[in-house]
Amino acid sequence: YGQLSGMVEPIFGVMGAIAVSIARPVLPYALAFAAGAMIYVVVDDIIPEANSSKNGKLATWGAIFGFLVMMILDVGLG
Repeated sequence: YGQLSGMVEPIFGVMGAIAVSIARPVLPYALAFAAGAMIYVVVDDIIPEANSSKNGKLATWGAIFGFLVMMILDVGLG
């Protein structure tokens, strides 16, 4: 049965390649939306949890500092 399930892989591989070629113009916007959603989920979950402990301000500043470092690296390294 393993060989039978592998027979459909080339068909869906071609279908996936066609879907990517059709969606290529939208891909940067979709990836930007996904990145923004991920940042929102992380910040929405981590910051309130960190503020409930004794080191809330330190955790918030750590998240801000980490974001700034990553932005500087992204701009600096391209």
